[in-house]
Amino acid sequence: MITATIRSELPRMSGSLRKVAEGVLADPAAATHGSAAELGRRTGTSQATVTRFCRALGLDSYQQLLIELAQEQGAQGAQAGPDAQAALGPRIGPDDDLEKVIAVVAEADLRALRHTAEHVDREALERAAQALAKARRIDVYGVGGSGIVAHETQARLFGIGCAAHAWTEVHAAETSAALLTPSDAVVAVSHSGTTREVLEPLRLAADRGATTIAVTGDPRSPIARAADITLTFFSGETSFRRGNFGTRHSVLLLVDCLYARVAQLTYERATASIALTAHIADGHSTRKAPGRRGDPPRSPR
Repeated sequence: MITATIRSELPRMSGSLRKVAEGVLADPAAATHGSAAELGRRTGTSQATVTRFCRALGLDSYQQLLIELAQEQGAQGAQAGPDAQAALGPRIGPDDDLEKVIAVVAEADLRALRHTAEHVDREALERAAQALAKARRIDVYGVGGSGIVAHETQARLFGIGCAAHAWTEVHAAETSAALLTPSDAVVAVSHSGTTREVLEPLRLAADRGATTIAVTGDPRSPIARAADITLTFFSGETSFRRGNFGTRHSVLLLVDCLYARVAQLTYERATASIALTAHIADGHSTRKAPGRRGDPPRSPR
């Protein structure tokens, strides 16, 4: 969907290009009528800016943008039926009620999840899962909001028996990367794909022969170009949720798909690891199991 592509590119746009993007997203139906010059006037930019906007999306011309928008509007209309309301945009105004806020946020996330699931490169996902399943050791790099995702990735893989470690500080990440071998693998998480603190250890890991996997919102970014395998997610941005905040759910969808496939490929190890650790959370719960109150403690084996 072209509007999902625009949303995924929006964080990397600034100035007049961002104005055009926001104008199209605010009313995609209106954008299908008129010339590039008219869209430029409506967004306070120019015809030349609209042309640059189309090229930034990878489109050959403004006419191609119109075709993509018209096809998407037609598909949505056919799916939703004649009585459906117009799709909500990504904006939340200061006077919008709570129902509108919930609806806008939910629609943005669902749209990003659907687009990520539909467009993820299946071959790349399989190659990444195979590499992680065979890896002696797995490094996961990420800083800031992507650092949270790095820790989520490490926790999932560690829980199924993978020797995974998350590194969110560049010196520690580079130290670990320098000790990797061709038997190891790396997952580098970056929304923009340009974060130096993630790119540097990724390149060092590649120099050491490790298999490198980029998880990013920009398949043309330096991190994507430096990695052996690239997995791309899409943004669910709304007002107040820019950058990493708008992509958290879709990037975790990719991580979960990767985790589930690795668990499947390492079925015996994964199920044994889950079985060995399943009791730990219950053991720290303040709730007693029914019928167990007052039971004597078990003697050590």
